[in-house]
Amino acid sequence: MGPGAAPPDQAVVGRLRGAGCVFAEEEAALLAVAARDAEELSLLVDRRVAGTPLEQLVGWAEFCGLRIVVAPGVFVPRRRTELVVREAVALARRGDVVVDLCCGTGAVGAALAAAVPGIDLHAADVDPAAVRCARRNLPGVPVHEGDLFAALPGALAGRIAVLTANVPYVPTAAVPLMPPEARDHEPRTALDGGEDGLAFVRRVVTDAPAWLARGGAVLFECGAGQTGAAVDVVTAAGLAARPVIDDDLGGTVVVGRLP
Repeated sequence: MGPGAAPPDQAVVGRLRGAGCVFAEEEAALLAVAARDAEELSLLVDRRVAGTPLEQLVGWAEFCGLRIVVAPGVFVPRRRTELVVREAVALARRGDVVVDLCCGTGAVGAALAAAVPGIDLHAADVDPAAVRCARRNLPGVPVHEGDLFAALPGALAGRIAVLTANVPYVPTAAVPLMPPEARDHEPRTALDGGEDGLAFVRRVVTDAPAWLARGGAVLFECGAGQTGAAVDVVTAAGLAARPVIDDDLGGTVVVGRLP
């Protein structure tokens, strides 16, 4: 809470804590700010207790120090994905063509644009709701709608210096075991990565060489237990693979570089 902010309603805190919200006081304060009156606050708390992600209720998420608009039903950016941004920032230069594929809210693209001014940024997603949300977070940036590379203008082929792809990587059988916040309130297309979780990784990595500039890189997140298989996919596509693990963020990223 900021200076002078009213303490959160303890009844609300108690309801949130009883529902398993670890940061109940902080969530209560955020919901109170988002609500126009006591009646709306009660409705927001009901929805939060029922499992709706906090970010969808308050309408934003913090990501790489930015406030990212999060619309209802759109995938909520995870803190671990900041590792993708960190690795991409190290590769991108002013004037580079950079693509945020499977962009969701556009959080990765927004963070890259903030960290590396002057990039030629494009974003794309298959989900119309995500595309609408990303356009709010990426004003002036072309946000394309469609399935992976089919969404992109053909003129970008062979010109992309940095390609981030926040592909789904949860194995199909594990999706029902996810927390209800994700399982029930985020699009299945943003979660389900196929039988072993790497179906979309294979599609992106296989097609990436035709879209990357010489020396360009594709970066994607995966589960810690998928790293070896993901590296094999990258190597089979003729790219040099480099896994990056950050225990503090809880993230695993694989970077594939075109020679």
